[in-house]
Amino acid sequence: MEMIYYTVTAVLLYLVSDWILNRIEIRRGERFEHRSLIFFAIILVLAVAVFNLVQQLQTTSGPAATPADSQTEQTSTTTLA
Repeated sequence: MEMIYYTVTAVLLYLVSDWILNRIEIRRGERFEHRSLIFFAIILVLAVAVFNLVQQLQTTSGPAATPADSQTEQTSTTTLA
């Protein structure tokens, strides 16, 4: 199911990035010379933000203790001994 979420998200990112680029070009009045690079920058920024958000939402519904918490507990008990 997770793979479906990421696939749908990727398609939506593509469509939103294309829409944003078209809006920018309409305001500018002409197409960019290196349109693909600008599209890549837009979709990269959106993808990092959205996939980071998805990852945070998944970890909050997961287990309460993270591996980093376990390691901190082990270190503190080791130093006490």
